[in-house]
Amino acid sequence: MWGRTSCSTDSSGKFTCQTGDCGSGQVACNGNGGAPPASLVEFTLQGDGGKDNYDISLVDGFNLPVSITPQGVSGCTAPSCSANINADCPAVLQDTVSGSVVGCKSACLEFNQPQYCCTGDHNTEATCPPTNYSEFFKNKCPQAYSYAYDDKTSLFTCTGANYLITFCP
Repeated sequence: MWGRTSCSTDSSGKFTCQTGDCGSGQVACNGNGGAPPASLVEFTLQGDGGKDNYDISLVDGFNLPVSITPQGVSGCTAPSCSANINADCPAVLQDTVSGSVVGCKSACLEFNQPQYCCTGDHNTEATCPPTNYSEFFKNKCPQAYSYAYDDKTSLFTCTGANYLITFCP
């Protein structure tokens, strides 16, 4: 799940967004994913042992602050990425429209290199450590995934909750 920004419908009826656009031309994405960079909220509901796994992912980049708040239970973590990463995004990762930064791309999206995408010879936790780029995202949003093997501080588990997702908390 992701948020979209600066959406509009043109004179022909085609719906598009500056960030998170899913290419359907409609408000409904019809199964399409959002174009990166986009802040993602990810869930696996009633998985192993009936537990829900959830996270905020910046692995494909950032477009909006977001939080997840478990409701109706106690003891579950409410991860948040409330920083405006776009304001401090390194120039090389900036996604701009008319000179304004509308998103911050991940190094994988920008460079498409195995050491940033955790692919090829870098497809294990041991061979794909954090990079200066993923550390930038992690420092801004410590509870969000910043690269593929960031599970220890970014994956959360809860049982029996409802979830409130807030964009721009």
